[in-house]
Amino acid sequence: MGKRIGTQSYLLDSKPAIISAASFVGDKEGKGPLGNKFDVICRDDTLGLDSWEQAESRMLESAVRLALAKMGKKPSDLDVVLGGDLLNQIISAGYAARELKSPFLGLYGACSTIAEGLSVGAMLSDGGFSALLACSASSHFSSAERQFRYPLEMGTQATPTAQRTVTGAGAIVIAPQSSCIKNKVFHNVIISGGTIGRVIDYGITDASNMGAAMAPAAADTICAHLKDNTLTPNYYDAIITGDLGIFGSEMLYELCKMKGAEIESVHVDCGKLMFSQEQNVNCGGSGCGCSATILCSHILPMVESGEYSRILFMATGALMSPISTLQGESIPSIAHAVVIERNML
Repeated sequence: MGKRIGTQSYLLDSKPAIISAASFVGDKEGKGPLGNKFDVICRDDTLGLDSWEQAESRMLESAVRLALAKMGKKPSDLDVVLGGDLLNQIISAGYAARELKSPFLGLYGACSTIAEGLSVGAMLSDGGFSALLACSASSHFSSAERQFRYPLEMGTQATPTAQRTVTGAGAIVIAPQSSCIKNKVFHNVIISGGTIGRVIDYGITDASNMGAAMAPAAADTICAHLKDNTLTPNYYDAIITGDLGIFGSEMLYELCKMKGAEIESVHVDCGKLMFSQEQNVNCGGSGCGCSATILCSHILPMVESGEYSRILFMATGALMSPISTLQGESIPSIAHAVVIERNML
């Protein structure tokens, strides 16, 4: 059974295994530097459906189905699906779960959702409450813009600090290491622990500067993790954040340095990986689908191959809503971290 370490962290004695994953992305993401890594590139961002919201839900559902199909499994084999997205009442995940017909736990951590899902999912597996589960998360540029910023038809110009919400969905399948499941996609990837984040608010009110809003939460969780486990940043091959982007990453380095942690040499940010500078996305990618798809199709294979032996994967989320923004509230944020290792046994 797992145990708590320090004030915010935990260890998982059974070290649940990540055994499969799948990712769907949009056309712009498919044309980025990692385009050849993703399972499916959707050239039509509506998927032939009536709305972007329906398309996002279909992508999430399809990612879960594909992650299972790679092993010859289907949704009815799952004990539970954990999932979430950016939209009000997590409708993308909820409607996807309606079609999957599996037991469902809806999560909302904004862009931190995939890390939150992995934490909860790994604990369920470690505690013996699940033999097979899926963690999932999605976002869609057009549905998020319509909800949080301006309708696309207004042609509003993005500010230099803005990031582009990734159109994408990722799903990760977790099972006990002792599982006898055949045809696993990953044979050597495990979750050994993690750190649950606190809600941190530095008073940022600019919804076009998510990096600045989320960097304080990222720094808080990283430093709590290192303190709880008595570690230095170089213990990890990489400390990978979800979507701080260019500006947020620079802010993270300064905040961690103030707390006595030099992380720049081992830091990787998914928001900076998703797009190239030529794609004109200002500070990079964001959204639940950013870290979820890159973890599924780029990072996990690097752990499986041994290119990474141990990483701290941490996704960050801005816990805002259209209503709170209109009411003049600042943007509180959170970051959850999981330790993903290559099984050396």
